Amino acid sequence: MNHDTRWLARLCIDQGLLTRPQCLQVQAKIGAEADLMTFAQELIDGGIVTDVETLEKLADLALSNAEKGPPLNDPFTASESTPAVVQTGPAAYGESGAEAATPAGDAPAFDFSTLATLEDPALVAAFRELLRSTANFGASDLHLSTGARPFIRKNRALAYLSEYVLTAQDALRINTALLAEHQKKIFLERKDYDYALALSDADRYRVNLMFHKNGAAGAYRMVPAKTRTFADLGYAAHDATIKKLLSYHNGLILITGPVGSGKTTTLASMVAYLNETRTDHIITVEDPIEVVQPAKGCNVTQREVGPHTRSFFTALKGALREDPDVIVIGELRDLETIEMAIGASETGHLVIGTMHTSDAATTLNRLLDVFPPAQQTQIRASVAESLRGVVCQRLLPCPDGGLTLACEILISNTAIQNLIREGKSTGLRNTMETGIKEGMCLMDNVVFALWKDRKITAETALANISNRVLKAKIS
Repeated sequence: MNHDTRWLARLCIDQGLLTRPQCLQVQAKIGAEADLMTFAQELIDGGIVTDVETLEKLADLALSNAEKGPPLNDPFTASESTPAVVQTGPAAYGESGAEAATPAGDAPAFDFSTLATLEDPALVAAFRELLRSTANFGASDLHLSTGARPFIRKNRALAYLSEYVLTAQDALRINTALLAEHQKKIFLERKDYDYALALSDADRYRVNLMFHKNGAAGAYRMVPAKTRTFADLGYAAHDATIKKLLSYHNGLILITGPVGSGKTTTLASMVAYLNETRTDHIITVEDPIEVVQPAKGCNVTQREVGPHTRSFFTALKGALREDPDVIVIGELRDLETIEMAIGASETGHLVIGTMHTSDAATTLNRLLDVFPPAQQTQIRASVAESLRGVVCQRLLPCPDGGLTLACEILISNTAIQNLIREGKSTGLRNTMETGIKEGMCLMDNVVFALWKDRKITAETALANISNRVLKAKIS
């Protein structure tokens, strides 16, 4: 059987239109080389499938899915007990590189095959419980996408919740079940929608909805109910350094790292620390608001791009007139926002922002290179004066299946400022190595230390170290 026929059989089984024994009987009758149309016609002629409209839709979906290859569980060859767990990311979730274990015990449970039969109130209640159980299970993300089996991400490994493949109708219905009418209208018009979902004070989720070639899809990021201390996050050895950075009343602090490295969590912990130790006015601009920060020592004003302001730039521009002491920007992503952030840090405000970069040198290059050549001299001088520090972080898999934090910290001093002014980013590494007493550290050295302490495997260390001398020491 070709890929599209295998997909059609898989989808029909998932939808309950036929069983695997029936599938094998049809194969035996029409032959192993039959195409999708022949297989579908035999299902109709043999009276196995009477819902022709649904069969046609599944056939279209099968043709689309076949472009990516055969289904994971081939109904013509695989048993129905095939494990529904996959592993992604570095090969070192364990010394042997074994697959992640199937979620057990309190793993999220949802009968996705009943989606079409659930009334709206029942679907809403069931979906709320699915989100809560996913968060309680310790997963970081839940994905519900057309043409794919629902899956979660826990410790960077993917685990399928069901063998049922969501149809376009299923995915659109479940992903819009918790939207208000005006939100659903926006999503259907824009085809993209980001929002914060709050089921209660303790149940918050960052949601991205979108459309792709097969239909609707949703990604649900679990937001921790409480902020954690820097030591809890993995900064125990750098606790004093982070707190010293946050002791300044002006300047620019950058939190960077790849997607999924915990930047938002670190940012929330920084805001919580400032909120508890200072008596200032903090303004945050987020897209969307994830961690709610109730006022403690500080007055915290949280704004969300979309409902509260048009963009990061407009919110930042307005913030300068709102008497802030600390400005927190969810993401520095364009020239206007970066320019405004640097300007705010020079005029007596502490500005904290995030960027998607992997190390301190790349962060500074990205920050400066967005400006045109005519502004380079001026902007390098401004950044040299305003920058307080850069904290880069990654989450690396541990042998026991968990994650550990690796970080690189740059603290601005006279030598760093001179390198920034002169555009000599290649000298940052040597300066940071000599600045250990000031709290600086290099990612390569931190990752190497994690390997020596057996917190990560050699494979993970080698994948995250660029220094050839350190790589040669790993065996």
